Amino acid sequence: MFDAVRNNKRIVQVLLALIAITFAFFGIESYLQNIGRDDFVAKVGRSKVTQQELDQALREEQDRLRSQMGEAFDPAMLQRPELKRSVVEGLVNQRLLHLQLDANAMRAAPDALRQAIAGIPAFQENGKFSPKRYEQMLAARGYSVDRFESGLAQDLAQQQLIGGLARSAIVPAATIDRWLELQDESREVSMWSLSAATYVPQVKLADGAAKKEYEANRSRFETPEQIKVEYVLLSQDELAAQATVSDDEIRKQYDANKDRYSAPEERRARHILIEAAKDAGSSKRAAAKEKAEALLKQLQQKPDSFAALAKANSQDPGSAANGGDLGFFGRGAMVKPFEDAAYSLKPGQLSGVVETDYGYHIIRLEEVRGGGTKSFDQAKAEIAQELKRAAAAKRYAEIADSFGNTVYEQPDSLKPAADKYKLALHQSDWIIKGSKGPAPFDNEKVMAALFAADALKNRRNTEAIDLGNNTLVSLRVVEHKPAAVRPFEEVRAAIEQKLTTEEAIKLAAKDGEAQIAKLSKGEAVDAKWGPSGAVSRGKPGPLPLEALKAVFRTPVDKLPAYVGVAVPNQGFAVFRISQVTKPQLAANDPRRTALAGQYGRLLAEEDLRAYVQALKDRYSVKFSAKAFEAKD
Repeated sequence: MFDAVRNNKRIVQVLLALIAITFAFFGIESYLQNIGRDDFVAKVGRSKVTQQELDQALREEQDRLRSQMGEAFDPAMLQRPELKRSVVEGLVNQRLLHLQLDANAMRAAPDALRQAIAGIPAFQENGKFSPKRYEQMLAARGYSVDRFESGLAQDLAQQQLIGGLARSAIVPAATIDRWLELQDESREVSMWSLSAATYVPQVKLADGAAKKEYEANRSRFETPEQIKVEYVLLSQDELAAQATVSDDEIRKQYDANKDRYSAPEERRARHILIEAAKDAGSSKRAAAKEKAEALLKQLQQKPDSFAALAKANSQDPGSAANGGDLGFFGRGAMVKPFEDAAYSLKPGQLSGVVETDYGYHIIRLEEVRGGGTKSFDQAKAEIAQELKRAAAAKRYAEIADSFGNTVYEQPDSLKPAADKYKLALHQSDWIIKGSKGPAPFDNEKVMAALFAADALKNRRNTEAIDLGNNTLVSLRVVEHKPAAVRPFEEVRAAIEQKLTTEEAIKLAAKDGEAQIAKLSKGEAVDAKWGPSGAVSRGKPGPLPLEALKAVFRTPVDKLPAYVGVAVPNQGFAVFRISQVTKPQLAANDPRRTALAGQYGRLLAEEDLRAYVQALKDRYSVKFSAKAFEAKD
């Protein structure tokens, strides 16, 4: 029943983008909750999308963004009205689909529901569905079995609906062939460049033109608001650098934790693999083993030929080119038969033929490292750093509040805090408002505090701002330049140069169009054509996009044909099309299938959008006044 969905994953993704809600394992039944209160963000027919559902959807979106973006995730993204709008509209679209499913009594078949539940990894033990684990997981989340299965059944039915829409897209074969023919068509093109610099002597600006440009675009000549600051960082790293530990403390730590300072044994080996999968059959595995044994005999006679034989015979693509060298590996890195053999050898020794699920190996041990306990002298620096970090963590916890009080109680200078806690007083370069500089100026809270009225006007310390990772910072503005428009005389020359270039480009374009008209009539023109070359829509070569469009929009019923394109900030280019080649499509051209799939997906996406819009027209949709407000 769901083959269409599995075969049209892109279309499923598009619908999910439309509804803006990921059908995650435990998120699918939030829409089933009917709270029965007036706390709603939208009404779809007689059904309500509640504030609780929106909150849950926003939490799921936050989890999705955090998982997708990692450290780059900024919680402030969730405050953006456009994100909330996307989620609200997604919930509405989702409810529309559910109403349509109910209206048509569409439900997933019981067998399909059972298969879907059994296939969820969270409900499995040792790769098999566990009824006990299933019930435990649902109970831990506060869901009943009936409620969860009802939600999942509706979700599966929705996927069935998606599959039906996906299959409705029809791609005409003639359209595909025409598109491919256009892609393959090539045109022989040469270029004549009319540089704006050539026309500059002809330009005469009107009196007052620069002043007029200045007055009309004063914001373009504005220097942004900027500041210089001093700041103090209280961090665990700073405190660790201050900490001192004695040799006695280090010795005591070493004696109490010797096991921590041992290096695990690692081995470097070469191998030759003759592949034979576990299910390859007895004859194939026997042949592979026989070949491995023959190679082993050669190696026993000439041990130094291992690398050469590995390059010539090993079927391991990852190591064969390196003479079978696997590098260093520790316990647990290799399959057990291989590991047991490798760890039983001494450097330079050969193994026998070792059988694994991958086939048959011959192993030679090259080196052994680690496996012993570091001496006190070897571990001393590492232990000292550990003790300093521990002392710094304790010290940070003790003084974090006190640091915040100090910068607040003595607001006119950061020096008292720097002296008290033996911290460096850092100085910044100019920081532009709205820009993102190096840490700590890449933090929104820091930038907001620095450009606040109290910091700019009174030059007071900011509060101690938590940057995360056990780091606090307090900053103070020491210089401030308000945003200001640069004087006209300061920018006059640049404005005149810009206006002159623009007028020169217009003259180049005018002249270029006139030359094209002459060329099209067959008149002689002193043109300086560059070398010609074939271009196509799929292989434009050096042609910029606008030039490529112009070349292929030009009628070619009469050759040579000519077309001109303005080149931004440079002038005008005239293109001569001297030849057109239209290759014939091969009957078995594989691109037909690929393009039909792509085009079909585009058509299906449009069908899905149209379908959802039709549902909006069928069911009354009303948003509450707070639906698109930014969430605090």
